[in-house]
Formats: sequence, C-alpha cells, structure tokens
Amino acid sequence: MKSIFYIAVIFFVLFEIINVYFVMPLPGSQQIDSIDFAYFIYSWRWTFRLLLSILLLVGLFKSQWKRKWIPIIPLTIFAVVIYVLNFIMTADAIFTQPEKLQLANAQNNKVDSNRLVIGVVDNGIAKAYPLQYLGYHHFIYDTLNSKPILVTYCTVCRTGRVYDPTVNGKVEKFRLVGMDHFNAMIEDESTKSWWRQSTGEAIAGKLKGAKLIELHCSQVSLSQWLKLYPNSLVMQADSLSVNSYDTSFNYESGKSKRSLTGTNSQSWKEKSWVIGVKINQKSRVFDWNELLRKRILHSNIDDTKFFVVLCKDNKSFFAYKNNSADMPTIVDDTIFLQSKRYKMNGVGINTSSHLIPLTAYQEFWHSWKTFQPNTLK
Repeated sequence: MKSIFYIAVIFFVLFEIINVYFVMPLPGSQQIDSIDFAYFIYSWRWTFRLLLSILLLVGLFKSQWKRKWIPIIPLTIFAVVIYVLNFIMTADAIFTQPEKLQLANAQNNKVDSNRLVIGVVDNGIAKAYPLQYLGYHHFIYDTLNSKPILVTYCTVCRTGRVYDPTVNGKVEKFRLVGMDHFNAMIEDESTKSWWRQSTGEAIAGKLKGAKLIELHCSQVSLSQWLKLYPNSLVMQADSLSVNSYDTSFNYESGKSKRSLTGTNSQSWKEKSWVIGVKINQKSRVFDWNELLRKRILHSNIDDTKFFVVLCKDNKSFFAYKNNSADMPTIVDDTIFLQSKRYKMNGVGINTSSHLIPLTAYQEFWHSWKTFQPNTLK
C-alpha cells in the first residue's frame, strides 16, 4: 500500500506539471503541435485529480506507517508543487487585468510620447493603448464609440490585434490561459474554448473553428498618433500593475536580447521584424529593414494593389489600397497620389477623398510564417 501512496503522489505531481507545461513557454513545449492534448488534459483535469486523490488516500490510510510523520514529507512537497503550479505559474496569475481601465486626454496624459501604441478610431472617436501596458496585461476590455472592443498584444510574437469580443450574440469575458506556438491564448467564460491571439480563432473547445471579428488598428508612436488624432484618449498605467510594467524602451526599439522577446536586427531570421498585410484570406509579408530604407513599399495581392508607408519617426506605419494607375510617393510625412496629398492616416489634405486603409502588422518572422503559412513574399 505504501507503494500505491508514493505512486499516486508522483503521478499527481507529473499530471499537474503536464497540465501547465504545454501552455507555458517551457523548454520544448512550444515547438510541438500539442494543443489538442493540452486541452484534453485541461478539460478532464478534475476527473484525473479525483482518481489520483482516491488512489493517494487509499495508499495513505491503508498503509502501516511505523513513523506517522514519514508521509508528511512527500505530502508537504506535493502540496507546495500543487500550489505553485496552480496559483503562481498560471498565466492569469502572472499577468493580471487592470483593476480599472484609466484613460486620459492629451493634456492629462502621463505616457511618454515616444512609446508605441495600438491605436483605434471609429467615426472620429480615437483611443490609444501603449504596448508598455498591453504587453503585460495581454488584453484589455474597452468600448469605442459605445461598441465593445478587446485590445490584445503578445510580446513573444509582437502581435497587436483588436477584436469585437461578441461571441454568439453575447459580449464574452476572457481569461489568459497560456500560449501555443509562442502565441497567447485566451479562454472564454461561457464555453471554455481557447482562442489564439494572433488570429482570433478558437483552436480548441466547443467553438473550435469560430473566429472573432477583427477591427482595424494601427501601431504607431504616441506622438504620431496624437498629431493625427489630437483629441484621442490614451490608456494610463494601472496603479496595481505599475511595478510590473517594462520601464525601458528595449523591447519597443528592438534592443532587447531576451530569448522570448528579443529582436534580431538582421532580415528574415526567427526574431526579425516583418510587416504583414492581409486581404481576404491571403497575405503578403515584407522585410522591416527594407521598409526602413525605402519608407514606401508597393505590392499587390491578386488584383488588389496596395502600399505600406513608414513615418519619419521610423516607428509608425500604415497600409492603403491603391485604386489608381499611379504610384504613390512620400515626402516627409505626406503621401502624394494623383496630384493629391494625404496625411499619414489617409485623410486628404487638399481633397475631400480619403485613402482606403488596410491593417498592417509588425511581427516577428517566426510568428507570421507560423500563423500565415501561405503568405507571399
């Protein structure tokens, strides 16, 4: 019976390790296609725990212990491991949500204007969310023009996305559950399905295959955003999370050398930056270094012509359709097309027409090629 007790303790600990291993960035865990197995373990975790608990108790109380304190040692180790794995190492315990979302106008903003933000705008209402904060929280809830939005960011993939959090007609609540192939995963409260941050697709659970509606957003410097949208509101630091935010500019500037979030300044390496554009179900990707050199890149996906432009700050970028036969050019931070001038956000300067925006993404190359495997270069 003692052997049953020890076997139960060992298997219980191994089970809890496995339950965390496949959804956290641990050695080897993110390089394999393990999502179905990870979700199976997670979904049946209480059944496994019940069976292992019964086995453990049988072994504990049916054994003849010469020294009553002996089982206390493995039980203590067992309890510590269980606590650490379930209350300290879980993604939503490491990265918490803001206690209350705080936004301020330009006059009251305390965020450094050199910081990168994910910007959204709808019918003249603009808001900006600093990567410095999103990178820690991974996602935040807000509204834009009275409509719910889910603003997300994954630092390991360098992916900023904004979604409509409505699922089956209900504004859904999510929690951070971990990652798969280095991309953050969130779990909905209603069905416990797991959703991939970079694509908005449910990859495990009852809603597998469903997709959140993606909303247009831009990644720009805060100074550039406020120049284009001076009435924008800006997300401020959460008072309870302020000590968890990255205070350096290493990540945003590409100077970080950390294994998960660091940047390779060369082109087409795993941790190189790329610019991706998606139109319908197809995508095209560009080298960030090429965009830095040329400041404007022209291309097409099928019959749709488009271009990507980079602002003078070498941080902010935008993409637009090109429905004309002419090739656009850029001077300073002004776009010229068919004798018309446009601001970098596509708003006409000497014309009532506006450019048609496309969402452009700055990502690590390993992320883009994993989640957009059929991309064009």
